[in-house]
Amino acid sequence: MVDLKLVTKAMGELDEDQVVSALTDFMASDPSREDTLKVMSACQQGMSLVGDLFDQGEYFVGDLIYAGELLTKAIETIKPALKGESVAKIGKMVLGTVQGDLHDIGKNIFKSLAESAGFEVYDLGTDTPPEDFASKAKEVNADIVGMSGILTLASNAMKDTVESLKEANLRENVKIIIGGNLVTSDLCSHVGADAFTTNAAEGVKICQGWVK
Repeated sequence: MVDLKLVTKAMGELDEDQVVSALTDFMASDPSREDTLKVMSACQQGMSLVGDLFDQGEYFVGDLIYAGELLTKAIETIKPALKGESVAKIGKMVLGTVQGDLHDIGKNIFKSLAESAGFEVYDLGTDTPPEDFASKAKEVNADIVGMSGILTLASNAMKDTVESLKEANLRENVKIIIGGNLVTSDLCSHVGADAFTTNAAEGVKICQGWVK
């Protein structure tokens, strides 16, 4: 098993060589899904360090962009170990970062885990208008709508998106989950979502429970 603290530290320091080396060695050990999720969590914790350093003025926008690219590379490296034995699709999910927010790191982690769990994910990207969530959910007959956002303004966009789903007569047929650093139980109630998560793996477990 790889040293999880080392992975977190290397990710936080944006040490690509060390991250890639550690994850490559990890994959060579034919890891279990459980261990791979632990490594994924370690990578997420490293990204939290990056966010803290950005808030402190140690990192800049360019560092955030690079961190996102590094995380994407890390996910792609370990993604094969997240594949379940069954490739059967268990449900359809429309996913996106809400209008006014351009952050996609958390969304991309959630997407990778959801796909590996058997969901058919339709990723709308970032800065997604409420009506786009509704139209896509209707088009693909989605079971779940997932909204991501980390800016304060995202809360209003999430609420507007739920309203858009209601106006399209879709709300009763879809479950809604919201995610991001800002989400809380109070915000979940405020926007009218069914669940919230600040942990991608836990969020996917919630969604799996909905489609069983």
